[in-house]
Amino acid sequence: MKALRLISFCLSASLLIFLPSVNAGAADFSGRASTVLEWFSVPEGGNAVPLYQYLSLNIDEITDTGLLFRGYGRLAGDTRNKIDIDSRLYTAYLENKGLFNSRLDFRLGRSFVVTTAGASLMDGLALKINDIGPLDFRVFGGGDVKYHEIYSTGDLLVGFEAAGRFFNSLDLNLSYLQKWNNNDLANRLFGFDAAYEYKNLVNLYTEIQYSLLDRKITYFLGGLQYYPHLKWVFDLDYLYSLPVFSATSIYSVFAAKQYQAVTVELGYFILPELKAYFRFTREMYPEFADANVFEFGVNMIQHKNFSGYLAGTVRSTKEGQDLAGAKVRFAYWFTEYMQTGVGVHLDVFERRIEESDDTTSHRLWVDFSVFPTKSVSVQAILELVDSALWKRYTRTHIRLNVRF
Repeated sequence: MKALRLISFCLSASLLIFLPSVNAGAADFSGRASTVLEWFSVPEGGNAVPLYQYLSLNIDEITDTGLLFRGYGRLAGDTRNKIDIDSRLYTAYLENKGLFNSRLDFRLGRSFVVTTAGASLMDGLALKINDIGPLDFRVFGGGDVKYHEIYSTGDLLVGFEAAGRFFNSLDLNLSYLQKWNNNDLANRLFGFDAAYEYKNLVNLYTEIQYSLLDRKITYFLGGLQYYPHLKWVFDLDYLYSLPVFSATSIYSVFAAKQYQAVTVELGYFILPELKAYFRFTREMYPEFADANVFEFGVNMIQHKNFSGYLAGTVRSTKEGQDLAGAKVRFAYWFTEYMQTGVGVHLDVFERRIEESDDTTSHRLWVDFSVFPTKSVSVQAILELVDSALWKRYTRTHIRLNVRF
C-alpha cells in the first residue's frame, strides 16, 4: 500500500479510535450502518453472493470551535469467491467552518472535491475563504485517489475556485484543476459556470470545461427553464461533450469523438405531486446516424399512499436501430411502517457500473420495505433481468439499515 493511501487509512483509523475521547461530553455522534447481501448469476457459471458492510459516521462539536468529523466507507467480499470486490474508504475528514469571524473554512482528510473544471476523490486539504467582497474562494490540493489504477505518491492534484453572486440573481463561478500521474502532468482544466434567474420566470444557465493541454472545449452545457404558469414548465438545453484523457494515457494519442444533444421538455403539474411531461432529444454522432428520442409519461412523487411513474420511450435512427420501450413503477404504503412496489422496464437500456460493466435491456422487479422503528429499516428487491452480457438471470438485494 502506497504512502498516501497508508496516511489516509491511518488518519481515518486514528480519528475513529481517538476522537470519541476528545471533548466527549460535548461531542454529538450519529450515523448509519448498512449491511447489504446480494445474489446474482455470473457469466462463468454459478452465483456470486457478495456481502457489504457500509458505515457512515458523523461526529459534531468535537471542540468548542465547531470541529466535526465525517467518515464513510465499506468492507466487502464475495462469500462464493466468484467476483472481486474491494473494501473502500470513501470519505474521512475533519472540517471546521466559520473560523476567523466566519471568513475561513477548512477540510482535512479524504473528501470529494467537485468543480466545473473537474472532480476527484482527494486525500488532502481544502481551504475556503468567504466574503471577500462578493466572492468566495476555495483552494485545495493533495493525493488523487483512484480505485481502478495503481495509487502512488505521484498521483497529485491542485485546484482553486472563485464563486460569487451579483445583482441578487446572477451566479458566476470560475475554477481550475491540475493533475499529475506518477509525477507527470496529466490534466490542466479550466471551468466556468453561470446561472441567471429573472423574476422567477426564466432561469438561464451554462457550464463550460476547457482543456489547456488539448486547447479545446471538452464540455459545454447551455440552456434555459421557462415558467409561464404555476403548472407549466419548459426546458431547453444543448450539450456538447468530448472525452478527456490523461496526457499520460495511451488513449490521449487517439482522436476523440464528440457527442452532442439538444433536449426539449414540456412539463405540466396535474397536481403539486403529479407531473406529466413530454421530452424530445436529438442525439448527434460524428460517425453514426443521428437519433431522435421521444419520451412521455407521468411522475407521481407521493399522493396519499401511492407513488410511481409511467413512461414510454421511442428511439428512431436512419440506420434501423429503432427502439420502443416503456418504464412502469408503482408503490403503495400499506401502513406508515410498510411499503411494497413493483416495476417493469422493457427495452430501456440501463448501465450498471460497479464492480463490472453491465447493460440491461429488460428488468422486472418487486421490492419490499419495512420500517419497524425510526432508526431501523429493512429493504429487499428481487429482479428478473435480461442483460447485454448474458441472457436472463435473477438478482436479489437485501439491505438492513440502522441509524444511530
